[in-house]
Amino acid sequence: MMCIFPSALASAVETWLIQAANFIAGLELEGILGCGFDQLRCCRVRLKRGRKAPVSQHHRFSSFSSFGLGLEAEGKGFSSRCMDGKPMRRCTSTRPGETGMDVTSRCTLGDPNKLPEGVPQPARMPYISDKHPRQTLEVINLLRKHRELCDVVLVVGAKKIYAHRVILSACSPYFRAMFTGELAESRQTEVVIRDIDERAMELLIDFAYTSQITVEEGNVQTLLPAACLLQLAEIQEACCEFLKRQLDPSNCLGIRAFADTHSCRELLRIADKFTQHNFQEVMESEEFMLLPANQLIDIISSDELNVRSEEQVFNAVMAWVKYSIQERRPQLPQVLQHVRLPLLSPKFLVGTVGSDPLIKSDEECRDLVDEAKNYLLLPQERPLMQGPRTRPRKPIRCGEVLFAVGGWCSGDAISSVERYDPQTNEWRMVASMSKRRCGVGVSVLDDLLYAVGGHDGSSYLNSVERYDPKTNQWSSDVAPTSTCRTSVGVAVLGGYLYAVGGQDGVSCLNIVERYDPKENKWTRVASMSTRRLGVAVAVLGGFLYAVGGSDGTSPLNTVERYNPQENRWHTIAPMGTRRKHLGCAVYQDMIYAVGGRDDTTELSSAERYNPRTNQWSPVVAMTSRRSGVGLAVVNGQLMAVGGFDGTTYLKTIEVFDPDANTWRLYGGMNYRRLGGGVGVIKMTHCESHIW
Repeated sequence: MMCIFPSALASAVETWLIQAANFIAGLELEGILGCGFDQLRCCRVRLKRGRKAPVSQHHRFSSFSSFGLGLEAEGKGFSSRCMDGKPMRRCTSTRPGETGMDVTSRCTLGDPNKLPEGVPQPARMPYISDKHPRQTLEVINLLRKHRELCDVVLVVGAKKIYAHRVILSACSPYFRAMFTGELAESRQTEVVIRDIDERAMELLIDFAYTSQITVEEGNVQTLLPAACLLQLAEIQEACCEFLKRQLDPSNCLGIRAFADTHSCRELLRIADKFTQHNFQEVMESEEFMLLPANQLIDIISSDELNVRSEEQVFNAVMAWVKYSIQERRPQLPQVLQHVRLPLLSPKFLVGTVGSDPLIKSDEECRDLVDEAKNYLLLPQERPLMQGPRTRPRKPIRCGEVLFAVGGWCSGDAISSVERYDPQTNEWRMVASMSKRRCGVGVSVLDDLLYAVGGHDGSSYLNSVERYDPKTNQWSSDVAPTSTCRTSVGVAVLGGYLYAVGGQDGVSCLNIVERYDPKENKWTRVASMSTRRLGVAVAVLGGFLYAVGGSDGTSPLNTVERYNPQENRWHTIAPMGTRRKHLGCAVYQDMIYAVGGRDDTTELSSAERYNPRTNQWSPVVAMTSRRSGVGLAVVNGQLMAVGGFDGTTYLKTIEVFDPDANTWRLYGGMNYRRLGGGVGVIKMTHCESHIW
């Protein structure tokens, strides 16, 4: 910021400085100038000793502006500037060396942030362009395509790629080291790049200029090595992410080897886990039969190998040996050491293992069988025989996993998602949604978790997101609902995803629509007879139930049932208690309704509906009041998740015991959640343990 003096004072200072330079050079002069500002108390000017140099007519000074707080005088051979950029804290003027004179001024202010009275405040508007980076890259890319201003040519095989060193250096540490160091390539106009596929290099250079690249099955195996060489970490991650999504029992071993070759540790870890958890299918693949011995040993040595019994491991090893018996027969003793023979049944050990010709013909193999026999026949000696081969495997079993999605926490809507695995009794964070969503409707269709509508803290949403547990990714390519909805009920019936009721920011809704995943389309169906926000939904016996909620005036105890064959809603028996923002789930062929809020308070009570008698009956109350609670059945257990007790947002979980007719606390989530959705996914390939 510049120091400002009135124009009359500016002229006087200019004259004084010129006279001092011409006639008093070689002396040291200190003077006090009264500056006439309320803020400016004094200005001390010091002329340092040096040789005299004339100040001629060529010394042209700019006028002093009256709209700032700095001093700036410029001319040929002379300048006066604020050196530190701070408002009048210190202003330094210097005369270049050839003049032999140094002029320094120091100014002290009363209030550095206040302009003199009568001087208008300067208008300011900071501006940051969102378009500038993209537009700049577009122009630079056009220059490249037209071979304009290019200063390097990359020779890759038979291909020549024109480029700009500065762009390549900005994107790639490899090129930055090449062009800014003392390497010969820094001075060459043509640079030969070896060990990279031509097409992969073209794609990576395009990415440097466009920020876009498409990873696909046909290029990932050349793109990843090229990205590793050029140290393009972002592309490496994209390739690894693509390969994660392709993991399958038939290809996981190939992906594992590929990740190991290119030092992609995270991909290697995930491929390892996938292989271990799906070993029973992997062992039947062609890739398994082609494994080298060391990789086979790595796999079967894992404590987490998911097998029903050690017999499967032995059979897999023998099938691998017999696939190429002449080559692999000598490797059998080495591999067999990692089969846990002492864990086999005595019948299988003696009748199958001990009688196999390949085992009988090798002394080391016979010794391993004898060791296992001793372990089985001498139980009193087992404490002395413990080792890697006697350690039981502890595979992580597949099962149902509970997801808690979005909600309200600490005064704002949240996008975080976490999942609970009963096998490990752990809550772990997974990928967050792209939007914050409170009052979100959640359900599972085709092993994919859908999050419908909600409120992001400032607006009502009609967007929908879909989560794939195999990739730990949310996608937003799902068609939006026809209207914004929060406090909406969502359920799956007959292969369709239904969105029921809610509110759009103007009124409560009775509108119902359903989503067809094959067409990626929402279609209206019959509306409910009553408007319902904070409604709970459930599917039982081929019908969709809408339970409770609020009509915008008061909580409801009424219940409606939708028949998809007739496309009609029918009223059934009401609940015993009015409830909005309740939890609802089907458990043991009955619909359970828990918690919520009535006209005055949050509820802990619960009740259940028997479709055979068309009656609701009370169930023992939960240990906590819970409004905005999620209710789900996980591996045969009815679980109430989170909510609000009237004072505190909750992260605790309760489980219902039907035999004891009690609820018991069952740990807690990482986040407190009110109005979050819950969904349950059956993990067919133990994906939940991979991420």
